[in-house]
Amino acid sequence: HLCWLLVLLTGFFLLGCVIAALLFHASAAQMRYSVPEEVQEGTVVGDIAKDLGLDKNTLKERKYRIVSSGTDPLFLVNQNDGVLYVSRTIDREELCEESTPCLINVKTVLENPLEVHYVAVEVLDINDHSPSFRDQEKTLEIF
Repeated sequence: HLCWLLVLLTGFFLLGCVIAALLFHASAAQMRYSVPEEVQEGTVVGDIAKDLGLDKNTLKERKYRIVSSGTDPLFLVNQNDGVLYVSRTIDREELCEESTPCLINVKTVLENPLEVHYVAVEVLDINDHSPSFRDQEKTLEIF
């Protein structure tokens, strides 16, 4: 009888693991936005809450926030409306050097129940380092 009890408990454990994995997968989402480099602080990147179908009335209560940024974050999320904003000037060349595309991954979290949403923001090059020439015009003779 002990053997059957062990098999039964193992089965329940595995079933619980599968259900937990499915619930976690259902609560994780991926969004992608793009923003040109060097836009002003406060520029809207995207409305995460709207795009994910989140209830905007519960964002503050559920402590909606970004958890994947350093000490000087590039983006902020408004807890009142779920909108993602640029928090400081972004220089694409400084941030990504030669990488194409220039993607910044942002992880946002809601509590009670726990929801994790992954947002990728592509920083677009505005070609602020275009070539310059001494002469405005050059005449060529072709024979």
